[in-house]
Amino acid sequence: MNREKIEEIVRNFLIEELEVEENVIAPDALLKETLGVDSLDFVDIVVIVERNFGFKIKAEEMVDIQTLSQFCDYIESKVGGK
Repeated sequence: MNREKIEEIVRNFLIEELEVEENVIAPDALLKETLGVDSLDFVDIVVIVERNFGFKIKAEEMVDIQTLSQFCDYIESKVGGK
């Protein structure tokens, strides 16, 4: 799966599932501060990522992820070869 497809899927679930305003979605957007992702949203994100990308997010791997671009990098590192 290429980076463009990953970003498209992430963008769609942010808008549709987490009701993030499309105009604030940018690569350098901070997940918590800009996009408003909280701990309850994180539970939804885990389910959505598993359903769309086929792997489970490990909380310890998310510790240093702060921006949308870093989140997409993380997904790409997990599914890059698929």
